[in-house]
Amino acid sequence: MYSRLLDLREDHDLSQRELGEAINIPQRSYSYYECGQHVIPPEVLCRLADYYGTSVDYLLGRTDVKKPYPKK
Repeated sequence: MYSRLLDLREDHDLSQRELGEAINIPQRSYSYYECGQHVIPPEVLCRLADYYGTSVDYLLGRTDVKKPYPKK
């Protein structure tokens, strides 16, 4: 369901534990999100987008543009 999460994490050579620590969530929770077993809360999506320097829409597969939206 969230294949881009796995791709981005692997592209950055991170374990689930390392990424969880970076965005302040438990590894198990991140694993559930990455597998699509749980819906990702909006605040976690925002943290992931900020961490990877992309948009939430990119993470969700709604766009293929990795570049984040301009800040207001």
